[in-house]
Amino acid sequence: MKINHVDLHLSEEGIRLYESNHLTGDSVSEHYHQVYEILYALEGDGRIVLNGRSYSFIQDNVAVISPYSNHSIISDSKLTVLVLAFEQTILENSVKKELLERSFAETQFVELNPFEGSNVRQLLRKMLYEQSQGRKLNYVAMRIFLSELLLKFARSQKDTDVFDANVLRAERLQQYIDTHYFEILSSADLSNKLGISTRHLNNIFKERYQVTPMQYLTEVRIDLAKKLLASTNKDIASICFEAGFESLSTFYRTFKNAVEISPKKYRTAYNQELLQK
Repeated sequence: MKINHVDLHLSEEGIRLYESNHLTGDSVSEHYHQVYEILYALEGDGRIVLNGRSYSFIQDNVAVISPYSNHSIISDSKLTVLVLAFEQTILENSVKKELLERSFAETQFVELNPFEGSNVRQLLRKMLYEQSQGRKLNYVAMRIFLSELLLKFARSQKDTDVFDANVLRAERLQQYIDTHYFEILSSADLSNKLGISTRHLNNIFKERYQVTPMQYLTEVRIDLAKKLLASTNKDIASICFEAGFESLSTFYRTFKNAVEISPKKYRTAYNQELLQK
């Protein structure tokens, strides 16, 4: 069987993001490209074949396809796919070496959890906006967002031996809080991202970690603040901001409730560098 080479027409900036629509029963025959391609299933369901191996292709599934890698798509229902094609030369050397060459030298299939999927959709929306503007600076932004996407995909490849759905949700939620503590607003914000009720979210998290997600979030923020107070000379207002607190008054009140002394007294007691000056 002959496998076709299909040219992808990129902009002169070496990157292009576009929509690919497939009706029920459509198939894209096996082919390859000379550039990298990220396929993101936006809606619908089907199958994708990567180097002879078939995967279910549904919302929040991603294929990162390396150059000259054979692939095809079969749609089981109306399937909408966002296609991000790019030349590796547009990326900074560190991104090429640490992400492309290390994590995506070969084609990879990536299943995103609901938190990752939400973040990826936001990045793709930003890229569509920047592309629509079409100026040089907009393509700089697209390259930055592309690097963020590759980082998210690389981190999501970590295997897990957890099979219980609620335990898996709780662990993914914990990981999300650990890495997004600075932008979480409420338990409703978390439950919306995971697609379950706030009550159920609290129950599965508390069963696993003996605290609610928001209590755990507070612990993460306070632990970071303690570390920064004890090891840096950063202004307390800067530490409050970095840890994700919206106001100094909230930070002082939360810190004192958790640690039983104020941030300033904690720094005096534990920051040896300051004491020596």
